[in-house]
Amino acid sequence: MIRRATPLLAALFALLAGCVVNDVRPVAKVDAVQAKTQIAEVELLDVAIHEFDPGIPAALADDVEALDKRRIYPEVRKAETRLIATRLKSTLETSGQWGAVRVVPSTVRFVDLLVTGRIVESTGMRLSLEITASDAVGRNWINKKIYSGEADVGAYKTDASLRARDPFQNVYAQIANDLLQARERLDATQRAELRQVARLRFAADLAPQTFSAYLARGADGLTHLVRLPAENDPAVARIDKIRDRDAALIDTIDGYNSGFSEKLFDSYGGFRRTSRDAIEREERVKSQARTRTILGSAAVLAAILAKANCAPTDYACQRLESAARTAGAVGGVAAVMSGIKKYSDAKVAAQEVKELATSFQNEATPQVVEVEGRTLKLTGTAEERYREWRKLLAGIYQEENARPADPAVQP
Repeated sequence: MIRRATPLLAALFALLAGCVVNDVRPVAKVDAVQAKTQIAEVELLDVAIHEFDPGIPAALADDVEALDKRRIYPEVRKAETRLIATRLKSTLETSGQWGAVRVVPSTVRFVDLLVTGRIVESTGMRLSLEITASDAVGRNWINKKIYSGEADVGAYKTDASLRARDPFQNVYAQIANDLLQARERLDATQRAELRQVARLRFAADLAPQTFSAYLARGADGLTHLVRLPAENDPAVARIDKIRDRDAALIDTIDGYNSGFSEKLFDSYGGFRRTSRDAIEREERVKSQARTRTILGSAAVLAAILAKANCAPTDYACQRLESAARTAGAVGGVAAVMSGIKKYSDAKVAAQEVKELATSFQNEATPQVVEVEGRTLKLTGTAEERYREWRKLLAGIYQEENARPADPAVQP
């Protein structure tokens, strides 16, 4: 029987060998490449970053328990759609490589460079983002590339260190550097054309009959300039004026996103730090639970299958051997029960993370902005409001472009 038990015992100890929690080491820092010379205005590209997709699986959207197991807290993820986008924006801005960088609703389209993202994983220990970037001409700079990184534990040491460097700054820096490499593959002429295409695509969206002829899709599938309108064209002047109004609204939305991020900076950093500690504690407790359960099972099995060494007539020896077996079994059962208790402790730690998320979400309240008498709520409805704003801009253009002599135009 002992021979039959040996392979099972070996398997148990093999499992035990895998129940070790690795020590966390500092992460090597990655920084965004800084501009060393001033970039010409005509080549300085503006960047719009859409609020990120929260990455909540549709199949699990209503399954709270399943989401908890994946450490996905919907309200926190909704806040992170802007918080993470704003961290990326800050990285691009401070590099000095770009023009205006803004965090905007997904309905904003006509910009030099558009960046979209989806949150794949976001905990206090790890961040993983799926990033796509394309320009106004239609070139893909980054196509659904996954950027992942472990938290820099040094950033969690103090509140000041959290302010000084985001725990996942490496992820944002990697994205910024890839965008820079893609931009460097374009020459000065291509960058200048790109800016003109963005300008004329905006115009063609408002007045297609007037401006569509200036653009054409080439055999490469990209949008190219056919010709440029005259600079003294009154229609161009009106479009540029309207584009300035649109930029002012986008700046306002971006400003509220930045204010939202600043308001939650300390609490979000504290949430990440504390949740990391809770997750680490949960993993440690689970490891201890596995260890105790495996050792306890091995002790019980060994006690049951232990070979009898006493002579048939040596009753005193048999009593001692029986007592030893009983003690081994009792000790093994105690170890198993201790392991079960550890699993229970792990669930408590997981619940702590959830409660932290709930506490954080209470601070992540929507922002409301008033623009020219129109209220924009910076949640999902902001995109609907921006669509209304675009329709209003089209109306403004038609009104300003109408001839005064036209009897259909009212004062």
